Amino acid sequence: MAPLHVWLGLFALAFASPTSHTQTINGTRLIESQVLDSPYPYQFPLLQNGSLSNSGQFPMSLCNGFRLEEATIDQLQQAMIDGILTSLQIVSCYVQRVYQTDEYLNAVMELNPDLFEIANDLDAERKQGYIRGPLHGIPFLVKDNIATKDKMETTAGSWMLLGSVVPRDAHVVHRLRESGAILMGHATLSEWADMRSNSYSEGYSARGGQARSPYNLTQNPGGSSSGSGGAVAANLVPFALGTETDGSIINPAERNSLVGIKPTVGLTSRSGVIPESHNQDTVGCFTKTVRDGAYCLDGIYGVDPRDNYTLVQKAPVGGFAQYLCSKDALKGAKFGLPWLSFWQLAPSEQQEQLLEFIDLIRSAGATVINGTELPTWQMIVSPDGWDWDYGGTRGYINESEYTVVKVDFYNDIAAYLADLNNTNIRSLEDIVQYNIDNVGSEGGMPGVHPAFKSGQDGFNAALATKGVMNETYWQALEFCHRTTREEGIDAALYNNGTELTALLVPPDVGQTYQVAAQAGYPMVTLPAGISSETGMPFGLALMGTAWSESTLIKYASAIEDLQLTSGTRYKRTSPQWLEYRSKNIPIN
Repeated sequence: MAPLHVWLGLFALAFASPTSHTQTINGTRLIESQVLDSPYPYQFPLLQNGSLSNSGQFPMSLCNGFRLEEATIDQLQQAMIDGILTSLQIVSCYVQRVYQTDEYLNAVMELNPDLFEIANDLDAERKQGYIRGPLHGIPFLVKDNIATKDKMETTAGSWMLLGSVVPRDAHVVHRLRESGAILMGHATLSEWADMRSNSYSEGYSARGGQARSPYNLTQNPGGSSSGSGGAVAANLVPFALGTETDGSIINPAERNSLVGIKPTVGLTSRSGVIPESHNQDTVGCFTKTVRDGAYCLDGIYGVDPRDNYTLVQKAPVGGFAQYLCSKDALKGAKFGLPWLSFWQLAPSEQQEQLLEFIDLIRSAGATVINGTELPTWQMIVSPDGWDWDYGGTRGYINESEYTVVKVDFYNDIAAYLADLNNTNIRSLEDIVQYNIDNVGSEGGMPGVHPAFKSGQDGFNAALATKGVMNETYWQALEFCHRTTREEGIDAALYNNGTELTALLVPPDVGQTYQVAAQAGYPMVTLPAGISSETGMPFGLALMGTAWSESTLIKYASAIEDLQLTSGTRYKRTSPQWLEYRSKNIPIN
């Protein structure tokens, strides 16, 4: 890591618990205290034999006697209330976890140089009796396309924005700072949030390298919020923010056995977020539990004058955590399974495991109705996998999501760049030229960089539009909204008059979150199963109509409570770090 990070690690040790490092010791003991001499557990996975020789878990040390691994936000707060931990100790232990694992995982782009000072100030507030809320003193990461007005860079993973200065914190970051959460750093991501290329390595960026999943370090980690998902899954941080245009929260969350909350477009401000499409972009949460997700969402939603989509939001007074409930809430709930629309496209092993899980939900008192289809599914759901140009694939560019996103990106990125200081990157034309001029590191031409097989064809396609919102653009936008909203998700939920609570869908089928993305509607994914072939997790997701986050959180928490109290194997499991010794190279 960079020298700054080394310094931060030493600083963290200086603030670590005296039970870990004696503060006043003689010369011999000073030397001995620096040597890890207990044989087990190592700081590295214990070497195994045969097919498991490259696999094993990284043991996580206690933090002042407290088990930080898999700790929830409530548990961290209780430890601070009880005087077992301080915020300073918590962030110090998480930084040590970063040093232990991130050379393998590559989830953290940059650590906040002011991290320990912020934690110390929040501890001082706590001592004075001032606690801002459930996130007071809790560290978090943000995806590197979410602006932070501090000593860190916001670059979308590209070298070209290094040294640029943002005008202010993104609104969601400002809200979290107000809530007392501690910005620990920036997470790695797929460069430019996957907009730049159509054939690429998920989780790779020129600045950040290849982000990996702690479940299997050679598999697609999900993206584009890859580092956010991997960091929370590997216990580098309690929660993280990601962004989604089409799948970039739900996909890495379910591929890292996490709760992922993708809000309705307009519930969370996009101000200060490097954009793709104002019609589809949203900011959401990665957590290990639904309760933690609700705390995160409560910390970031709200009206922002700099994002006019938030001016019409429908959010409950008092936030979303008030809707958390137990498995008893499942009694009387009605869920739909859109089998032809989505489920038939899931691998057979996922179908088998998820249907067993759904039987458990049914046994808790819920009604589950099969065949609750989106009436338009044959027009909008590709049978051949995720395809955001499926309209174009069918020969109708005026029915394509990609037609909209290309134009939006050309205009939205220019607006974002206009607000930056200390940079000469001002337009998509500048971005494209930089990638050509730096083809070796940025892969501006096809077939040059292994992580960017198609070069920057996504940028080139957007560039060709010149941002013109012509008749084809407006036809495509109208088609995508109508067929995924009133003729799609809403019609399936209405179910010919038997209204459903939510749709249950398999989010490893990318067409699920693609339809929700085009609609601008929310999804919540829960950990569910594990692939026997790859060891990679997959989830079960709840899909709803606009502004239905309170309903989705209510029933996601009920299902999670059922998972935790029933003894089922269909729930979050710890990462196995399969293939952790494999060389970190682009995975696609």
